[in-house]
Amino acid sequence: MCEEKVFFDEMNGRGDTSRPPYKGYEDWFNQEDISRLRKKSSEAETFFRRTGITFNVYGQQEADERLIPFDIIPRIISAREWARLEKGIEQRVRAINAFLHDIYHRQEILRAGRVPYKLISENEAFLPEMMNFTPPGGVYTHIVGTDLVRTGEDEFLVLEDNARTPSGVSYMLENRETMLHLFPELFSQNNVRPVSDYPRNLRRSLSASPPDACTGTPVVAVLTPGIHNSAYFEHSFLADEMGIELVEGHDLRIQNGRVAMRTTHGYKPIDVLYRRIDDNFIDPMTFNPDSMLGVPGIMDVYRSGGITIANAPGTGISDDKALYSYMPEIVEFYTGEKPLLKNVQTWRCGEADSLAYVLEHLAELVVKEVHGSGGYGMLVGPAASKKELSAFEAKLRARPSNYIAQPTLALSTVPILAKKGLSPRHVDLRPYVLVSPKSINITPGGLTRVALEAGSLVVNSSQGGGTKDTWVLEE
Repeated sequence: MCEEKVFFDEMNGRGDTSRPPYKGYEDWFNQEDISRLRKKSSEAETFFRRTGITFNVYGQQEADERLIPFDIIPRIISAREWARLEKGIEQRVRAINAFLHDIYHRQEILRAGRVPYKLISENEAFLPEMMNFTPPGGVYTHIVGTDLVRTGEDEFLVLEDNARTPSGVSYMLENRETMLHLFPELFSQNNVRPVSDYPRNLRRSLSASPPDACTGTPVVAVLTPGIHNSAYFEHSFLADEMGIELVEGHDLRIQNGRVAMRTTHGYKPIDVLYRRIDDNFIDPMTFNPDSMLGVPGIMDVYRSGGITIANAPGTGISDDKALYSYMPEIVEFYTGEKPLLKNVQTWRCGEADSLAYVLEHLAELVVKEVHGSGGYGMLVGPAASKKELSAFEAKLRARPSNYIAQPTLALSTVPILAKKGLSPRHVDLRPYVLVSPKSINITPGGLTRVALEAGSLVVNSSQGGGTKDTWVLEE
């Protein structure tokens, strides 16, 4: 296990006394019977299992459905810390939307030489079909998940942006519901800001970007690939919480220039479709002709003003990991300000000098696929064997532009309830952002993912990580 003193612990800082955000919680914890807390932890697991909060792990010979481990020790963020994060996240999201509008229109940032042209033109996430088209309300990224890491008292960094189909918000909501059920007294004692209004805010935000064809209250629906998708629980959960229909591609058809869903009273036009399928599967007439998940002709309806698709097709290029390294320039180009939240230092392996450095220091770095997610296709150098390093070196040499590398960060830790009591584990944070034409709403907190294995830096649930409830305190 890595020595605790190396890392910033969010409960105890770099010492033995609790930091101010944790003071009230620690006083309560010290008066609790540890056996009672273990019993509560078991109750939480039973609740999650009964609710069906599971996910599927890809890459297995057979479907592997798992329960995401939940730790009952909350992660606590002060009002001051959150206010700073909110400003930085909002600045970044505004810049991302401006960037997306620009690259699908005049491409001023490319003309100015701030981003290489080939990084866009040769990128599989860039959709020429979106050129010279502005989504309803000018919103590209209706829902954004921004992954943050902390390395010190006042040091927060953006690890990556998620603007395609960001997931995990259902776990944020269920984590809070579970904690409210297990420890109701804690929330009044600690003045924790609520997150339960997220589904209502999501529906309100989606409805605020209706297409031109909408003539009344917007009809909103969630498009899912189906029950075999790893995030199907979330799709169903959000549709239910918003009080809207959950549909699959075979439930939809084009009718009178609109996308209509099948109901017991016939087909009903949809105004806003919150899609949870990738770009390539949205429309077999425009993209992958073998797709059975989307709606043939939906892109024509979209471009003619018959429907809003959230997030807009083509937004995925904004969270491309190679483009990530240009985000400081992107933020400054569109806002005129220096980024309030810094990036992690990143080497683009497609560049000869960077590749040479990465190959020489492979055992010290974290290397990621530019289009990868969920911790797949990633190398954590310090934890890799000589055989794994050698195999990854071959991949890098074969397709260097497919990878970026970053230093192994000293991620902050938050205690978990371990066998011998509280024990520090590394965490990250994914706040959720809702964008409408007139406002940006950031849910206070987000999803804290935790590496349950001592010393591990990999927090992804697909790689054995768990989750925590995230508390943002009132003033």
